[in-house]
Amino acid sequence: MIEDATKIWWDLRPSARFPTLELRITDVCPLIEDALCIAALFRCLCRSLWRRNKKRRRSPNYPLLVLNENRWRAQRYGLEQGFIDLRGESIKPSAALVDELLDLIGEDADDLSSNADIAHARTILARGTSADRQLALYLLQLDRGVTRPRVLRMIVDQLIADTSAPKV
Repeated sequence: MIEDATKIWWDLRPSARFPTLELRITDVCPLIEDALCIAALFRCLCRSLWRRNKKRRRSPNYPLLVLNENRWRAQRYGLEQGFIDLRGESIKPSAALVDELLDLIGEDADDLSSNADIAHARTILARGTSADRQLALYLLQLDRGVTRPRVLRMIVDQLIADTSAPKV
């Protein structure tokens, strides 16, 4: 019943047309700086894993249950409630996990000249994601008595403004 391979839900896969990996687990980033950050993080992480493999250092294998739970936590809470430590021992704040990731891929960011782009992850944590901004606008405008259809149009207008804004 699946029309073609593009209709299959996936997080990460080798491209069928290009010599790349495709990442689809992240949300759409209307701000170009956020999109560049996600792309740089992914690129540096891929290089870090390649480098570990080249040195014959195995990467940890985490339980699928923990990975799926963290995916659900991201969908449900965004970055607000943190994530289960991949060893399954505790919930860690998103900021601590971002710091660990930036430390892990620091050498790769240096080699790929991506330090500024990956450092933007801390800005995203501080000001929130697009979803955070949309929800805040939604709740604020409803509290002000704006009708739901009008609020939804305001959110779309904000997304258009974010997407078309020049890179700073």
